[in-house]
Amino acid sequence: MMAVTAWPVVANDVPVKDLGRFQGWRDNALVGYGIVTGLSGSGDTRRNAVTRQALQNVLSRLGTNVTEDQISSRNVAVVIVTATLPASANVGDRIDVTVSSIGDARSLAGGTLLMTPLQGPDRQAYALAQGALVTSGYSFEANLNLQQRNYPTSAVLPGGATIERAVDARILRSDNTLSFVLRNPDFTTAQRISDTINQRFGYGTANVVNADEINIRFPGAKYELARFVSELENIAVMPNVSSKIVINERSGTVVAGGNVNISSVVISQGDIKISIRSENAASQPSFIGGFASDVSSLVITNTELDVDQGSDDAVVSFPNTTVGSLIQGLNRSGIDTRRMISILQAIKAAGALHAEIVVQ
Repeated sequence: MMAVTAWPVVANDVPVKDLGRFQGWRDNALVGYGIVTGLSGSGDTRRNAVTRQALQNVLSRLGTNVTEDQISSRNVAVVIVTATLPASANVGDRIDVTVSSIGDARSLAGGTLLMTPLQGPDRQAYALAQGALVTSGYSFEANLNLQQRNYPTSAVLPGGATIERAVDARILRSDNTLSFVLRNPDFTTAQRISDTINQRFGYGTANVVNADEINIRFPGAKYELARFVSELENIAVMPNVSSKIVINERSGTVVAGGNVNISSVVISQGDIKISIRSENAASQPSFIGGFASDVSSLVITNTELDVDQGSDDAVVSFPNTTVGSLIQGLNRSGIDTRRMISILQAIKAAGALHAEIVVQ
C-alpha cells in the first residue's frame, strides 16, 4: 500500500494561458471511411459485403469494372479514419491519423491506407489521408493456435494526412471583445485574472462574466491583436486551489493538498478479529446397536473461538491540523493506507474534514 500526500509549498503564480483558453480557439474532429490494402490474408472475409462494395467502387474509379462476385480477397479491410484538425492550419500541413477496422479483419499489420478524405461536422473535406500503417501489435493463427499482442486491428499514420482546406480560428468577436474560458471554473481565480488584466491595461478592460468566463475588451487595431493576446497569455496570477482529497481504493492511494484543514478530532482505530472453528465428531456404538435397536449414533460438535485484538490499535488526538500532519501521525502509528482511507471518510462524515473527497 502507498499513501501519497502533497506537503505545503509556497504557491507560485501561473501564466494565464495555463489556466484556460480563448473562446473560439479549439480543435476540430475529422472522420473518414477508407480501405486498407496489402494485408497478408488477415483482412475482411468474404462475408463482409461492405468490403466488397467499397473495393468495387475504388476499382471502378480507377477504370476497372468488376462485379462483387468477382472480388474474393483477404488482403483488404474497411476502416474508419479519425484525426484532429488544429485551431489554425495551412494547406499542406500534416497531421496524425488513427485507423480502426470496422469489419472482421484480424490484423492491419503491413497494410497501406488508400487515399481517404477526412470530413468535418459540416461535411466538408479538410484533409486527405494515405500511407503505410504503423501497428503496435500482431495476431497470428495456425492450427487453432493463436498468438496476439496488443490490438492489431488499430493503427496510426504519423503525419499521414495533408491539410487541403486552411482553417483559422477567430477569437475576436464583432464587438471587439475576447472571451477567456477557465479550465477549472472558480470565481476567485476569475476575479484575480480580471484584476490583473485591469492593472496592466487599464480599468474596465476586463470583467468577470461567470466563474468560468472573463470578458476582455480589445482596445487596439486588428493588426495589434497578436501582441495583445501574447501579453494576456503571459500575465501571471495565483490560481485559487479548491480543497480536495482524491482516494483510489483499488490501489490504496491517497493524494491531498497539504493545506487541507482538519478541525480538532480524536481517532480510535483498531482491529478485532474473531475466528470460530467447529469440529464435528460422531459416536457410533455399533456393539450396543446389535442388542438395543433404539440406540443411535451421537454427533458431537466442538467449537473453539479465538479473539485477536490486533497489534496496530491506536488512539490518536489531533488539534486543528492539516491532512499532511494527519497522514504523518497515522504513518507513525503503523496505520496502513486502506485504514487511512476509512479514517478520512469517517472524519469527513463527522464534519471535521473541510475538503471534498473524490473516490476513484
